[in-house]
Amino acid sequence: MANTNNVTELIFTGLFQDPEVQRVCFVLFLPVYLATVVGNGLIVVTVSISPSLRSPMFLFLSYLSLVEICYSSTIVPKFITDLLAKIKTMSLKGCLAQIFFSHFFAVVEIILLVVMAYDRYVAICKPLHYMNIMSRPVCHMMVSSSWLGGFIHSVIQILITIPLPFCGPNVIDHYFCDFQPLFKLACTDTFMEGTVVMANSGLISIFSLLILVSSYIIILFNLRKHSGEGRRKALSTCISHITVVILFFGPATFIYMRPSSTFTVDKLVAVFYTVITPMLNPIIYTLRNAEVKNAMRKLCGKN
Repeated sequence: MANTNNVTELIFTGLFQDPEVQRVCFVLFLPVYLATVVGNGLIVVTVSISPSLRSPMFLFLSYLSLVEICYSSTIVPKFITDLLAKIKTMSLKGCLAQIFFSHFFAVVEIILLVVMAYDRYVAICKPLHYMNIMSRPVCHMMVSSSWLGGFIHSVIQILITIPLPFCGPNVIDHYFCDFQPLFKLACTDTFMEGTVVMANSGLISIFSLLILVSSYIIILFNLRKHSGEGRRKALSTCISHITVVILFFGPATFIYMRPSSTFTVDKLVAVFYTVITPMLNPIIYTLRNAEVKNAMRKLCGKN
């Protein structure tokens, strides 16, 4: 079937229909987004200029924070401005761009979380070889691989989507663009495309989650051999990582592993992983890491 796109503009139903509720959401979510940018940005700046934060763990943390800013900025600014708009629209090309970058940054984050788990595994299970294994070139190669992996994933996804014909309707029952609601608008059978897209995302997520779970099981098992103070410090760092993993994979699993629906609860869960989680990550890492807190105090001029 030829690619015939009569649809050039899409309309979002949004999170809620009540204008009063939307204004309340605007007042709530704007500070959350600003806190996301400021909090994660502060981590990036602190790690970049603090001599005490030169270990691979903090390098990965700074890139994770950068990705959080990028991922949140792909979706949230448009979502927030739409809360004040009577009609919420986006061009089809803009929708495809939003899908590309949101999936790109999401996969980069997944791979970075795996890299961070591997870093903690080496640090705790092979401490004598840590600096040799996690050398600076190796760390930069791992970070580059995460960005390359996200790019390849998104290119595959978007190349599957672009040929689809969209000839109406043009209303997306969501507050941002994603594959499932967009595929419902295609005027052709999208079963095969939907299966490939879900398999692409699903395999990456499942494989990464298995690695993460296995890594932290091994790490927690090996922590029994450490002294009291060393075990406490390592456990604190691991708990931060595990919390972020749960916050990332939990809501996403709920959305993508259950049958598609138009329930408001799906949108509310999506708000959690697109708006709330990126703000929580810097709080989780800084509250449980004395080195980051001390470096931030010095950065702010406090002793």
